[in-house]
Amino acid sequence: MDAEPDLRTPAQRGLSRLYRLVAGDRPEGNYVLTRFVVLRVFGLVCVAAFATAVTQLVPLVGAHGITPLAPIEDFFASPTLFYWSTTDTSLWTVSLIGLVLSCLLLIGCENALLLLVLWFLYLSIVQVGGRWYAFGWEIQLLETAILCALLGPLARLRPLAAERPPSYIAVVLLRWLAFRIMLGAGLIKLRGDPCWTELTCLESHFETQPIPNPVSFYFHHLPPVVLRAGVVFNHIAELVLPWFVFGPRRLRLLAALGMIAFQLTLIISGNLSFLNWLTLVPLLACLDDAFLRRLLPARLAARAGDGTAPATRAATITAACYAVVVLWLSIDVVANMARRRQQMNASFDRLHLVNTYGAFGSISTVRLELQIEGTDAAVPDASATWRPYDLPCKPGPVDRRPCWISPYHRRLDWLMWFAALDVAAHGTLARETWLFNLLDRLLAGEPTVLSLFADPPQFRGGAPTFVRVEVYRYWFAPLGDPAWWRRERLDQLIRPVARDDPDLRGLLDGE
Repeated sequence: MDAEPDLRTPAQRGLSRLYRLVAGDRPEGNYVLTRFVVLRVFGLVCVAAFATAVTQLVPLVGAHGITPLAPIEDFFASPTLFYWSTTDTSLWTVSLIGLVLSCLLLIGCENALLLLVLWFLYLSIVQVGGRWYAFGWEIQLLETAILCALLGPLARLRPLAAERPPSYIAVVLLRWLAFRIMLGAGLIKLRGDPCWTELTCLESHFETQPIPNPVSFYFHHLPPVVLRAGVVFNHIAELVLPWFVFGPRRLRLLAALGMIAFQLTLIISGNLSFLNWLTLVPLLACLDDAFLRRLLPARLAARAGDGTAPATRAATITAACYAVVVLWLSIDVVANMARRRQQMNASFDRLHLVNTYGAFGSISTVRLELQIEGTDAAVPDASATWRPYDLPCKPGPVDRRPCWISPYHRRLDWLMWFAALDVAAHGTLARETWLFNLLDRLLAGEPTVLSLFADPPQFRGGAPTFVRVEVYRYWFAPLGDPAWWRRERLDQLIRPVARDDPDLRGLLDGE
């Protein structure tokens, strides 16, 4: 029997093909398995992010924290739940709710409403986190959360249920995010430090990165030729492969696998918080169901259907409308990437919907550490016994094994690294002036702040009479050495101060 003639106009046929492209009917499948994998990884990232807030937000910005949170005066300037309450209970409750919802997402509650709630909870935390939440991955998490919400159905309590697949537009928006993250990181390196073009950055990076892990020690001791090859791999992953995320399917898959391998290498070689885990999310959106069916268990793949069902019209229209917003907000982002003076991590809207990213534009060649010490002596003279405040994952005792905490984030440990960079660049604290607040809390024996340290020292009366800050240089010990580190004392950054020291009080009152 002859097929019925197609009586549609060319314009109608073109619109029909366009709708099939964005809603379904693609040879690579309908991205149900892609959504499953993307949301599981994003759920893990959210668990790490909110678990960090549960344990650290109150010690950092609570009423007795290092930098207590001030009341929020304008909700529309800084949208946050803490506009209504800034108590420690509110900080902890919002963080705990986020952690519980993140666990639900991780185990399979794939729905847009849950993801939007997670986005606003984390936005609330970022808006009040100040310097402690000024890392690029905070705004990256917020942008990713909205895009992941476009993947999920409005309300669903289990993964791979018999519901429609995501809109293809949502998948493309995640790929646009992957492109910007990777290329932005590559460009900032070319513009930031000559060692990236000289291929020597990795000869010091593993030793001087914020929080090395045990594998960092062995990466540091690799032959120079291997480390230089690693820089070449970095450039290929960040400057070449991103251009193929919108290319032909085979090239897209190869590019995605190369960039995923690069992120996994970074995860293995250092404790970079949840940054690289989070970057995996949009990279995984470059994979498709036809590819993932070869990797995932057959029973799991069977639950995803045959890959022919289209997305709902509502999901497609919603994603298309948001795509217009993303394109408009991307103008400033693309302009920033094209500038010679490229900003590394920045937002151009108060909701952090579309941002610019970059990491490690410059590499330190010397590792400085700031060691806080306290004493309960009446006079801080030569007879005083000083005890160190060791952080959980910073180099302290030279024989202590580096920790492995990724994707969990030790915020004070990271900021102490930045404070050391401040000292290396300026000889004093130029930006990280919160350190004076920290010394004041230690002199008060504040228990919430002490929870941020590893086995803090005990003093008569519950608090030291004086604290000081010493500057040390650390470097990895040679292979075969019983210690992990070697160190030497360089200087004293802050002389012994008591809580009523007029210089300390003046610094605190001036902030």
